[in-house]
Amino acid sequence: MSLPAGQPKFRRRKADRPDEIVAAAFEVFAEKGFAAARLDDIAARAGVSKGAIYLYFATKEDIFQAVVEQGVAPNLHNLAALAAANPQTFPDLIRAFAKVMAHVASTTPIGGIIKMVIGEARNFPELARVWHDRLIVPALGALTGAIAAAQARGEIRPGDPRHYAAGLISPLLVGVIWRETFTPVGAEPFDLPALMEQHVETQLRGMVP
Repeated sequence: MSLPAGQPKFRRRKADRPDEIVAAAFEVFAEKGFAAARLDDIAARAGVSKGAIYLYFATKEDIFQAVVEQGVAPNLHNLAALAAANPQTFPDLIRAFAKVMAHVASTTPIGGIIKMVIGEARNFPELARVWHDRLIVPALGALTGAIAAAQARGEIRPGDPRHYAAGLISPLLVGVIWRETFTPVGAEPFDLPALMEQHVETQLRGMVP
């Protein structure tokens, strides 16, 4: 049966549209930042009308929260599950943890979103709050808990486990910010997986008795 005149031969399922909008917003936010990102840009990237966005999201802040929930949080939740359930020794666990983090940072636009949150938090504090509450607290908490448990087993030297956790993560953040800020103007990039591998081995030599 032929379609009525003027009707498209293919129609995207409506159930797919929110996911497509979120995926497009992830890319646009990473490229342009929050203030400069326009709903028209997101709509064009997603292949929908601007009006279609309002069917699913009331504000640009709502879209950002969906990006965090759907585009970023699942990766960090996987890390939290790894830290909570992995039966390996602590050094092996941290090596696996760092490998996954470096892979996510290298293969997704998360670096651009991190730069955006840091750069625009003063004018859009809600961005920082969502990022902190939904991502940093669970991920840092899982790593801190794994370190505290390893200390209780005698695998790790005494010390503030949260400080240890921050020390393990911080080089990756520096590498991501470097990539997003200085590599585009000609600076030599860091190999994030190699950076994290070397850092973890150095850090473990100081943490393990």
